[in-house]
Amino acid sequence: MVQLRRRWRLAVTRRKARNMQTLWFWLVSVMVAVYAVLDGYDFGVGLLHRYVAKSDSERREVLGAIGPFWDGNEVWLLAGGGALFVAFPRVLAAGFSGLYLAMFLVLWTLLLRGIAIEFRSHLSDGLWRSFWDSCFVLASALMPLFLGVALGNIVRGVPLDPQGQFNLPLFTSFLPFGEVGILDLYTVTVGLLVWVTIASHGALFLAWKTGGNVQARALGLVRPLWSINLVLAVVATAATAKVSPTLYAALPNSPIAWLGLVLYLGASPCVLLFHRRRQHLQAFLASSAFILGILVATAACAFPVMLRSTIDPQYNLTAYNASAGATGLRIGAVWWFIGFPIAISYVFLLQYLHRGKAHSAKDGEGY
Repeated sequence: MVQLRRRWRLAVTRRKARNMQTLWFWLVSVMVAVYAVLDGYDFGVGLLHRYVAKSDSERREVLGAIGPFWDGNEVWLLAGGGALFVAFPRVLAAGFSGLYLAMFLVLWTLLLRGIAIEFRSHLSDGLWRSFWDSCFVLASALMPLFLGVALGNIVRGVPLDPQGQFNLPLFTSFLPFGEVGILDLYTVTVGLLVWVTIASHGALFLAWKTGGNVQARALGLVRPLWSINLVLAVVATAATAKVSPTLYAALPNSPIAWLGLVLYLGASPCVLLFHRRRQHLQAFLASSAFILGILVATAACAFPVMLRSTIDPQYNLTAYNASAGATGLRIGAVWWFIGFPIAISYVFLLQYLHRGKAHSAKDGEGY
């Protein structure tokens, strides 16, 4: 009888631990999705900066549209990394060490972009401002490409060994099979998909938050960018089925994956519908739902795998074999459910305080 009770308690403990690991998988996924939506639009604005804004006044208007939000949006990336460190330190360690070069490139683009935004209006010299505008566009264009390539590597899988380590060259044969590199046909395709998605997301944000010539140019980009986006989405989806055939096997039995798929497929026509009706906020929200949908569906299909091994599936790092201890997960979850509502409330408060169209600030005032 005593032995039976012990087995029962052990089973309950294991079930609770597994539930907590599952919860943290989704908490980390939520952080990543929020970051993609929020920082996605200001990166999109950045890479379109020189096209939609021709004069200094128009460029200050564009910067004013994202000025109150961009640095707060980037904090979600740090928060997501912190959540990963708390809950799945082995995944963070393996990913950062294996993609060391890529992570440093991401950090450099983040730094360059922030410096460009803050420095460009410190002097009124045209050459000075043109230089920082170019840096802003370059960093904003590279960042979504880097993140898209990183996503492609995670979905395709990496040569993770039994010790939970891997090392990837920048590229090999450019084929997504065999001895792969960071860059191949598949990861570059995903990178281009993310790049175009972010560009169209930024154009929709500018259509909502600006007026005049800036808004007109942004509106002119929405349809061609979104059309390219849909084509790349179909290509990337088909390529994913070829590169990682087991990913979609979980789709029929995953309600969360179906929810993501519905968001993904339903939001696509809504973007163009609201755009045609000139309902700019609704079109931007539909674009946000598209990004959320594709990330939710991908995460749900991959669950519980967080880092897939191309060497042997038994070397996969999952939410169950790569998590922190149960006590740490419980304490972290308490703080997460305190901090997350505060952070989300701050996002909505900021949008409320800066509602309406953005305007070009005078020299010496704002951006």
